Amino acid sequence: QLVESGGGLVQPGGSLRLSCVASGFPFDRYVMAWFRQAPGKEREGVAYIRDTDGAIDYADSVKGRFAISNDNSKNTVYLQMNSLKPEDTARYYCAANRYGTSLNHMTYDHWGQGTQVTVSS
Repeated sequence: QLVESGGGLVQPGGSLRLSCVASGFPFDRYVMAWFRQAPGKEREGVAYIRDTDGAIDYADSVKGRFAISNDNSKNTVYLQMNSLKPEDTARYYCAANRYGTSLNHMTYDHWGQGTQVTVSS
């Protein structure tokens, strides 16, 4: 099970930190990722992290603004989002994958319900 929190309404240029608490599977053996989906658009990979070797990657659209991290002691993965833009508005989903690193949503088999992020003045 994956449970996200931390979404909300923020002004352009602002920051938010999303959290995702995992349960029911070996968290530290999975690739953890964040995806987002805006109305009428496809689900987009935002970032992933693999704890075993520290592998991290980001979508080009968020590089330099977002940072993914995890805390194995809390079975939690975070997404720190800075310099937010209106185009970051979407529902953000946490996902887990035991197969390998990827920003392709088709490779993930555990999903949370999502948390809404709205960037607007």
